[in-house]
Amino acid sequence: MSGRLHGKVALVTGAGSGIGAATARLFAAEGAAVAALDRDADGLAQLPDAIQRLHADITDGDVVARAVAAALERHGRIDVLVNNAGQDVFVDPLAAEDADWERCLDVNLRGAWRVTQAVLPSMLAQGAGSIVNIASVHGHRIIRGCFPYPVAKHGLIGLTRALALEYADRGVRANSISPGLILVPRIEAWFTREPGMRERQTALLPPRRIGTPEEVAYTALFLASDEARFVNAADILVDGGRSHVYHD
Repeated sequence: MSGRLHGKVALVTGAGSGIGAATARLFAAEGAAVAALDRDADGLAQLPDAIQRLHADITDGDVVARAVAAALERHGRIDVLVNNAGQDVFVDPLAAEDADWERCLDVNLRGAWRVTQAVLPSMLAQGAGSIVNIASVHGHRIIRGCFPYPVAKHGLIGLTRALALEYADRGVRANSISPGLILVPRIEAWFTREPGMRERQTALLPPRRIGTPEEVAYTALFLASDEARFVNAADILVDGGRSHVYHD
């Protein structure tokens, strides 16, 4: 590897599997000291020993604060935050209850804000930092049957842009990535449950293949690195062009 993050410290949430795990591994390979946060202790255990493992649920503000404090105690600073933790919440709009709304917003929007709020003071104190939020194509295009997940992802992109403009003159950048269909464990499980779905979904994608977690991780690597030091308030689609296809 080229050491693109040499000397930097990165905190990655949702790092127990999928995009988060791929990002934590790639960042470590590129020279970063990595703190990996997830509520799945078994998933964290699969990461390399050099990566700090923080067992925490982003829906609990006190737990998040303690996890961030542990990362700062060990590494002294946090240069990069990747808010990847999230959860699919798909219900019929008329059947949606308050609990569905709360679960969707708590995990997919408020959780990212909790971690950011805990990390921001240290970034502002050092006058430098890069925040990368993992949003979704659902934040750009509405897919029927996926309510209210897109509401949270639209909000996450909005949060990214608001933070980007609020703190740019104090050295902190914020950008987001909007992945499309990526071969993470929950998508593999979906394909297993529904024979033929893999083939149907692949046919909808312009490259005629499904994306990998590593391809999202490399985009996060760019945004986290000094190569992107003038990239701020941006959202990068990593979907093979799927969101620009008008007809299915």
